[in-house]
Amino acid sequence: MFKRSILALALLSALAPGVARAQQATLVFTAIPDEDETRLVERFNKYARYFQVKLGVPVKYLPVKSYPAAVTAFTNNQVQFAWFGGLTGVQARLAVPGSQALAQGAEDVQFKSYFIAHTSTGLQHAKEFPKGIEGKTFTFGARASTSGRLFPEYYIREALGKEPEKAFSRVGYSGDHSRTIQLVQSGAYQVGVLNHLVWEQEVKSGKVDTKAVSVIWETPTYPDYHWVARGDVDKTFGAGFTDRLKASILAIDDPELLAIFDRTKFIPAKNEDYKAIEDVGKLTGLIN
Repeated sequence: MFKRSILALALLSALAPGVARAQQATLVFTAIPDEDETRLVERFNKYARYFQVKLGVPVKYLPVKSYPAAVTAFTNNQVQFAWFGGLTGVQARLAVPGSQALAQGAEDVQFKSYFIAHTSTGLQHAKEFPKGIEGKTFTFGARASTSGRLFPEYYIREALGKEPEKAFSRVGYSGDHSRTIQLVQSGAYQVGVLNHLVWEQEVKSGKVDTKAVSVIWETPTYPDYHWVARGDVDKTFGAGFTDRLKASILAIDDPELLAIFDRTKFIPAKNEDYKAIEDVGKLTGLIN
């Protein structure tokens, strides 16, 4: 009997680490789908592996179909942190009290949007807002996109004195920046708007026919993309875990990982950095 007890204890000891790992919570993150979904899954799975090694907990990337779906997943605790645009980040933090902006790309401090037009319009690059776009067909990106909707709509209203639906003959929402280029390049829409990094990336990779579509105006700069963590992350994963997560993001120096975001490095961010987005969101009715 004594020997059997010793053997049972030994077996339990051997199984304990495995049992602990099985019961360990999985850290799940997502990102707004601002580009092709297949491409994003491949890229963010690399980040999942990085975070898993760095933080010592199971990490999983959860793809979503839309910008609002990313915010909903965050709100419902399906994900504990996320790569958001400026607007979706603010929406997510307002929905989950205590949530924190952790980091942003160095390029996100002064982000900008490009207005693009099909060459058949005759519109050319100018320093001032191109008022010649009025009356043409126009496509934004996703409805909740900071660079593909929020700030562009603000500047349209400011320059033309009217909402987009009254300024253009037809208004559409492509869903993502890459798709915006495709729609304008094909002539499906005469004018569109997207974030400058996606435009430059697509041009560099040879996916843009610059004889068919070109940049006609650049917006003033504004803060945009950032990593956001739920306010209850420490409760789930242990005291100080939010700080460890932030440190792991700031420590990213692998050129391949940084290239996924078209960023040179990540720098600290705080909620107050995105006050301008909340203000513009309320002015345009995109934030209640």
